[in-house]
Amino acid sequence: MPDDSSGFSPFWAPHVHADRRPALLARGRIVAGLRAYFAANDFVEVETGALQVSPGNEIHLHAFATLIAPDGTPSQLYLRTSPEFACKKILAAGECRIVEFAKVFRNRERGALHAPEFTMLEWYRTGEPYAALMADCAAILAKAAEAAGSKEFRFRGRSADPFAAPQRLTVAEAFQKFAGIDLLATVPDGKPDRAVLAHAATAAGIRIAADDTWGDIFSRVLVERIEQHLGNGRATILDEYPAEQAALARTSPRDPRVAERFELYVCGVELANGFAELTDAAEQRRRLENEMAEKARRYGERYPLDEDFLAALATMPPACGIALGLERLVMLATGASRVDQVQWAPLSG
Repeated sequence: MPDDSSGFSPFWAPHVHADRRPALLARGRIVAGLRAYFAANDFVEVETGALQVSPGNEIHLHAFATLIAPDGTPSQLYLRTSPEFACKKILAAGECRIVEFAKVFRNRERGALHAPEFTMLEWYRTGEPYAALMADCAAILAKAAEAAGSKEFRFRGRSADPFAAPQRLTVAEAFQKFAGIDLLATVPDGKPDRAVLAHAATAAGIRIAADDTWGDIFSRVLVERIEQHLGNGRATILDEYPAEQAALARTSPRDPRVAERFELYVCGVELANGFAELTDAAEQRRRLENEMAEKARRYGERYPLDEDFLAALATMPPACGIALGLERLVMLATGASRVDQVQWAPLSG
């Protein structure tokens, strides 16, 4: 049986495939179950292009670029990091509920929870509160467990009941409970105060660097003190991210310091990221330009803005949307230890 240079047999070795096959078959049943769920709830399944003029405009996401020249003139396109821009154009066109099982690509990402190519389950509802997405998440966890024949989700010694109602916890509550930090005190009037957060983080025993931004410190506290406590026993919906972390979400009309954004955690694993979508094109442009300026400062690169997306956003109706990592869901439902164990043909080398 041929082995690779590291001594591990490739995924296509029959004995390796035999070990992986139960989880792969479960993946197929989960996908079928999810498609049935969305069809029963009047979603239209769409399929958008993987090649885009902009792959996305988040600071820490890195894209694969390609050059195509059908007329002899080079034109740079990117493999998308998310189908979000294209999906929102479809909402602007008039569709009300859409879902996509999208192949997406992210450079510089590979590990137990990351793969350079993976499937993102992304869906949108127009004219509905973003709490509707939370109900979808609860139903999807149960559907995945049923399809996999699992009574619990498991990962690295943690477990969660996929049939239990998720716990809902605000980010501010989580920071106070697990790190002893009054997070909202560090964003007076919605504007981040780095010095205040740095002092609070240092007092909590978290090491920070001199050039860390408010966002860097926020992320470090989240990773080091909070994520490990989320989604144990049952799923956690971590809600109301600070407005500074709004991304493509709108700020809360109740409290301008926070955004209508949540993340779904199971067994300490971030599984999905949901928004009440921002529809202010001018504000969205400002945010994306700021993200790209920071990306250029950190990494020496920036990606173009999708002008068609910004034009469509101006006419898009109020909506909520969410992206869920399919491989992570299957991994948790089958008890696999890595996302590449639930991909039929994971990247080799």
